[in-house]
Amino acid sequence: MRRDAGPDFIEALARGLDVLRSFQPARPHMTLSEIAAEAQLARPTTRRILITLQTLGYVRSDAAGFSLTPRVLELGMAYIGSQNIWELAEPHLRNLSARTEESCSIAQLDGSDIVYVSRVAVPKLVTFSVTIGTRFPAVQTSLGKVLLAALDGPELDRVLALPGRSGISPRHHPQRDELDGMLRDVRAKGWAMADEELALGIRSVAAPIRNGQGRTVAAVNVNAHAAETSVTDLLEDYLPPLLRAAGDISADWAAWEARPLATIAPRAG
Repeated sequence: MRRDAGPDFIEALARGLDVLRSFQPARPHMTLSEIAAEAQLARPTTRRILITLQTLGYVRSDAAGFSLTPRVLELGMAYIGSQNIWELAEPHLRNLSARTEESCSIAQLDGSDIVYVSRVAVPKLVTFSVTIGTRFPAVQTSLGKVLLAALDGPELDRVLALPGRSGISPRHHPQRDELDGMLRDVRAKGWAMADEELALGIRSVAAPIRNGQGRTVAAVNVNAHAAETSVTDLLEDYLPPLLRAAGDISADWAAWEARPLATIAPRAG
């Protein structure tokens, strides 16, 4: 019995999970002795657990040892499938905010505006109040530049022709050739920056969130006040953790899309 176990603790289940966790990327195929040592279990106990897991389809065996089967993905998919995608993204957003000590947000494109769908804010001097559902013009924001850069020519033309609904009058109004140059730069770099283009004091950097097919479905940013954070600090200190967070959220998005969806059979008669 484990020392921290209560009366309702199921030791056999815990041991089975220990066996599953013993498989690592560097050791996807192991012998019985190796698994027993990694899981810190006796060989006979490990053998019974492996036979059970094999019967259930989570483990396969051959002459050289044991390995996991793709069926173990069902265990993670059950969690992922039960979550809203923004709930899955929130821990990454909170971690990014904690590392940068700045407000961080996720937005999607809606016409020629961006709409905030997730946000972790820190108490700082801000020009605009931003909450879930807040809209800003896409062209003048780092989030919007990332999202616009993902559009092909005809779709970009269509989106830019739509009237904005944010009610915000931005400081900078780039001509189309200037905007096209900015978007080419975003596509080449894989991220975008906005430097007081929406309003004085607002400086931010954003990166794309992509689905399993590599399509940009949202963008995530770190927002800073220009009086406190230089462009150099923004790119050297905030951009690397931002790119890591965008990659982590993209991976969760791909897994969320790939989750098994329950089907309901039609009732007879």
